[in-house]
Amino acid sequence: MYNNDVEALDAFAAKYKELKAEVARVIVGQDEVVKNILISVFCDGHSLLIGVPGLAKTLMVHTIADVLDLSFNRIQFTPDLMPSDIIGSEILNENRTFQFNHGPVFANIILADEINRTPPKTQSALLEAMQERSVTVAGRKHKLDLPFFVLATQNPIEQEGTYPLPEAQLDRFMFSINLDYPSFEEEINVVKSTTAGTKNELNKKMSAKEILYFQQLIRKIPIADNVLNYAVKLVTSTRPNRTGSLASVNNYISWGAGPRASQYLVLGAKCHAAIRGKYSPDIEDVQAVALPIMRHRVFKNYKAEAEGLSIDKIITDLL
Repeated sequence: MYNNDVEALDAFAAKYKELKAEVARVIVGQDEVVKNILISVFCDGHSLLIGVPGLAKTLMVHTIADVLDLSFNRIQFTPDLMPSDIIGSEILNENRTFQFNHGPVFANIILADEINRTPPKTQSALLEAMQERSVTVAGRKHKLDLPFFVLATQNPIEQEGTYPLPEAQLDRFMFSINLDYPSFEEEINVVKSTTAGTKNELNKKMSAKEILYFQQLIRKIPIADNVLNYAVKLVTSTRPNRTGSLASVNNYISWGAGPRASQYLVLGAKCHAAIRGKYSPDIEDVQAVALPIMRHRVFKNYKAEAEGLSIDKIITDLL
């Protein structure tokens, strides 16, 4: 496809700019959110989007799927949703043999809308798909089409009738991304564009084959030992009651991030460097992706809760 990796990385940086510009035709603002979702796509990771209703979470995911020319399914998570509603089930056909009917999980991008509204049994139906890129029904394994991403949304304000995600499932998400309200000027533009009756036709900017190629390219990017050490040291510094643990960590954190956080920090830093036109990540690139990678893997204790300390504040202090 390209003569060498340097040429491919230059092409990747240019393609990323095109993607961002195309998404911006529909999504006003939210630059950091779109950047993090695209980084997770090129690192072959999943993202959890947390924000109040009406911040265009669903539209954002739909737009990115359109621009990337990927198949897209939305699953609305409700308390009565069953695992078979997600992965599919076997039915007896007219020939009196069992036939597997594919569920909505068989698509490139899955929008798991309000994922915390369904019980853990149903949430766990996504676990195998997220980790193994396959589902098992009646003892038979069914491979999912690649690339495969789960982009889940969660509403942080209405907690009645919700089921917090198990830590094992939270850890499967590369990023936990917080969406904030748009600025006044951005909201003016949103209202103008959505009440005028104009419809943007999006151009496809990248194919599934190209995404898989760039995912492998990102992994091949070299990283200096001091940057790798910084990433791992940052993750280990979140673990309390260990040799060299900071007093603030011992006082406020009940348990810290695991090795998967270190892996994602290095991968995320490589991709962050690539989209900025660099051929190797530095410490700044690690810091740029640290918050969304670590905020759902570090758990504060009651003392931090009582003093009103947020996880973001604790991680920022570590940085």
